[in-house]
This record gives sequence, C-alpha cells and structure tokens, in this order.
Amino acid sequence: MLLDTSGLLCLHFSTEPLHTQACVEYHKAVTRLTHNYIIAEYVALANARRFSRSSVLNFVVDLLGSPDIETVWVDEPLHRAAVELLIVRQDKTYSLCDAVSFVLMRQCEVTKALTTDQHFEQEGFVRLLQPAS
Repeated sequence: MLLDTSGLLCLHFSTEPLHTQACVEYHKAVTRLTHNYIIAEYVALANARRFSRSSVLNFVVDLLGSPDIETVWVDEPLHRAAVELLIVRQDKTYSLCDAVSFVLMRQCEVTKALTTDQHFEQEGFVRLLQPAS
C-alpha cells in the first residue's frame, strides 16, 4: 500500500479519529511505499496542525530508516509524468503530490492507499481510511 500524508498523520497521532484503523491497515500491509513529496507534505501538515515538531521529525527519521517502508525519491521523469497527469486531469483538484502518488502506484502496481483523501478513489485506487458511516 501507499502511505499517504493523511494516513501517516492518522498512523502517527493517537488523537486522530482514524488512528486505530490506520494501525490495523498498516500492520496488514505486505508492501509499504511512500515518496519524499509525501514526507514533505506530512511535515507541513503536522506543523500546520501544531503537532510537536520533535515528534514529527523523529517519526520522519524512523520512517526513512525503516526497512519495512520503501521510500521513493522523486526524480525528474516521475515529476514530469505527474505534471502530465495533472494536465490530463484538469477537471480534478489533485495536488502535485497526489499526481506523483498515482503515477508511482501504477508503476509499482499498488492499488491501495493508507489515506483519507477521496482523490485516490477518483483515480481508481482503494482508500483504506474512511470514517464510519
């Protein structure tokens, strides 16, 4: 599964409403994939939400050092492919980070994302974190 920004937030902070669900899905996953744009977005989001900076940075260091998580470093071809996807999907409100995720997921044949972001469903992927109905 792809570890997206909102999924990392839910995973890291027990105060998040979907924390338990995020932990369950994380431990069930065979593949755990993320990329550096997600990590950058995660730091910014956690900072905006006023979470402890040291806690956030320690989490990032642990994530980058984890042998269970593959972190892809976005290079020029991946970035350009994501921009091309944004051009094709101008009717959507995808971020560049979202587009990188979608391109990467297709390249790696990953269909599920640890995320609350509905954009993943719009693009045909499985969003694992959904509020109880």
